[in-house]
Amino acid sequence: MAHLDSIRKDMVILEKSEFANLRAENEKMKIELDQVKQQLMNETGKIRADTKLDINLERSRVTDMFTDQEKNLMETTTEFHKKDSSTNSAIAEISNKIDTEIASLKTLMESNKLETIRYLAASVFTCLAIALGFYRFWK
Repeated sequence: MAHLDSIRKDMVILEKSEFANLRAENEKMKIELDQVKQQLMNETGKIRADTKLDINLERSRVTDMFTDQEKNLMETTTEFHKKDSSTNSAIAEISNKIDTEIASLKTLMESNKLETIRYLAASVFTCLAIALGFYRFWK
C-alpha cells in the first residue's frame, strides 16, 4: 500500500511536472505566435505603405500625362483655329477677287454688247442707205 502511495505520489509529481512542461511550451508557443503576428503586421504595414506610395506615384504620373495631353490638345486647338481663320481669310480674299473679276467681265460684256448693237444699227442704216440709193438710181 505504501508502495502504491509512493507510486501515486510519483505519478502526481510526474503529471504536475508534465503539466508544467506543457504549460511552459504553451507559453513559449504563445510568445512565438505573438512575435510572428507582430512580424506579419510589420510586413503588412510595409507592403501597405509601399502599395500606397506606388499608387500615389502612378496617380501623379497619370495626372501629369493627362495635363500634358490637355496642354497638347489646347495647343492643337489653337493652331487649328489659327489655320482655320487664315484659310477663311484667304477664301474671303479669293471670293472678293472672283466677284471683282466677274463684275469687270460683266461690264466688259455690256460694253461689247452696246458696241455690237451700235455697229449693227450702223450697218443696217448703211445697207438701207445703199438700198435706197440703188432704188433711186433705178427709178
